[in-house]
Amino acid sequence: MSHIEAPDPKPRHRPSRGPRTEMPARPAEERARDFDEVNLGYSEEQAIAEAERCLQCKNATCIEGCPVNIDIKSFIGHIINREYAEGVAVLKERNALPAVCGRVCPQEEQCEASCVLGKKGEPVAIGRLERWLGDFDLACDLEGRCKPEVGEDTGFKVAVVGSGPAGLACAGELRRFGHAVTVFESLHALGGVLTYGIPEFRLPKSIVQAEIEMLAIMGVEFVKDIVVGATYTVDELMTEQGYDAVFVGNGAGLPVFLGIPGENLNGVYSANEFLTRVNLMKGYEFPKADTPVWRGRKVAVIGGGNVAMDAARTAKRLGAEEVFLVYRRSEEEMPARREEVHHAREEGIEFKMLCSPSEVVGKDGWATGLVTTRMELGEPDDSGRRAPVCVMDSEFTIDCDTVIVAVGTRANPLLPKTTPDLELTSRGYIVANDHGATSKPGVFAGGDIVTGSATVILAMGAGKRSAQAIDRWLAGTSR
Repeated sequence: MSHIEAPDPKPRHRPSRGPRTEMPARPAEERARDFDEVNLGYSEEQAIAEAERCLQCKNATCIEGCPVNIDIKSFIGHIINREYAEGVAVLKERNALPAVCGRVCPQEEQCEASCVLGKKGEPVAIGRLERWLGDFDLACDLEGRCKPEVGEDTGFKVAVVGSGPAGLACAGELRRFGHAVTVFESLHALGGVLTYGIPEFRLPKSIVQAEIEMLAIMGVEFVKDIVVGATYTVDELMTEQGYDAVFVGNGAGLPVFLGIPGENLNGVYSANEFLTRVNLMKGYEFPKADTPVWRGRKVAVIGGGNVAMDAARTAKRLGAEEVFLVYRRSEEEMPARREEVHHAREEGIEFKMLCSPSEVVGKDGWATGLVTTRMELGEPDDSGRRAPVCVMDSEFTIDCDTVIVAVGTRANPLLPKTTPDLELTSRGYIVANDHGATSKPGVFAGGDIVTGSATVILAMGAGKRSAQAIDRWLAGTSR
């Protein structure tokens, strides 16, 4: 996509109340055999048509639904007027990763849920328009891309732990304030969950790296293969390494299992390990790549969130003949995005709803089946969803040679163990206020390490708020 000059004079905006412009996608039978991206994105014509559905409300309620408060009305207005570079600039005032967020954020629960058009029809496809502008920017050469303005050097140094969405958002915002920023990443590739957790067919790694490249151009320093809590403690960063403040955004990637018999059998994975092997270490290219991954013939994935969908669809692409998604509630209660559920069904994933696993059975040390009990929904629990209740004498076995457990993650205790004055919750997450401040002066935290597993954009919002709080904190210190 090349840069297109805005026409002169600007076209007059006449809102279209027509149907929402569908996102083109590759055929299911084709895409289920490879790791190329599923959604193809809008063409320029489609982006303009969808933008022109926007009413350009005087009181744009969609902005209130965005965790980073992007000026949605303005960037869509620039698309309407064919001012694409200006639209990108509006996006990047609030979001350092528009091409990423346009792909993976649950806009249907956030900005689009607040769109006025959605009250009586279909909301404007805000996320798809964000993706289109983000891709427009990435298609330009480096000189032509939008580079957020960097503030005058303040002389302060900030360490950011983790290069996931919270860390990247925090780092970008701190550079805008003029602080020197170093991001420490424990793995050999940058991007955190964007790289190791989200499959290539949903978020190409080239997109993540291109967005990170712009942060590097802004002056953010990235250091890989450094485990804060082992290589350096937080205290050592602030004393021996000379950092004036630290932001902890290392996520919550420690696997959670069900605690049922048989989970130690060969062929049983946590979704975290499975997706990391495939996404980060390119297990799908073995032996061309060095990291092998077990390719099951019949795969059962336990869970109902986006990670479960990612694992199931990944297993299908690795050549599984049958993939079963096992979830203890009904499809209506599944937390996964509707788009991901739709794509999974199209690709042949078999849904086994209202089924609760009780044991992994095996032979000679290898998994051969998943014992499950049928459930029915009772009264709502604390989450507001109807609680699953066992149906008596309904146990049955799903024949499978692979079981992938995708029921959540928890905080890794390594960093907190070496930072004893950092207050934690009973579940091991860092306690931080709404601005990211922790119990340790000069240390801030945000994202999944504070909230538990959440969305990319919520983590980014926490990173930005923490950066603003760090800036205020540094301004009040004396050197």
